Amino acid sequence: MSTLHTVNKSPFERNSLNTCLSVVRGDSTVLLIEDGVAGALQNTTASASISDAMGKGVKFAVLGEDLDARGLAADRVIDGVSVVDYAGFVQLAADHDNVQSWL
Repeated sequence: MSTLHTVNKSPFERNSLNTCLSVVRGDSTVLLIEDGVAGALQNTTASASISDAMGKGVKFAVLGEDLDARGLAADRVIDGVSVVDYAGFVQLAADHDNVQSWL
């Protein structure tokens, strides 16, 4: 069963992303939303963890509207992380068996 994991806290303020990554499986997707979008940026302390998880088959996406709201450019997102809009968020939820929110 695949799971969509949503992370809405910055990895630089909370451990939600690290906790999520400790249990996520290769058939799942992690969607970074709200302040969690900061974790999708290149050359940060979170970059290596995300790259390692992608190497194990975990997919990553980031909500583009939340990047924009925080003044972050989509071209700063880690290679391989998809930028999705709200319709993409809904599609990800529909494509997975479960949705787990990490607060």
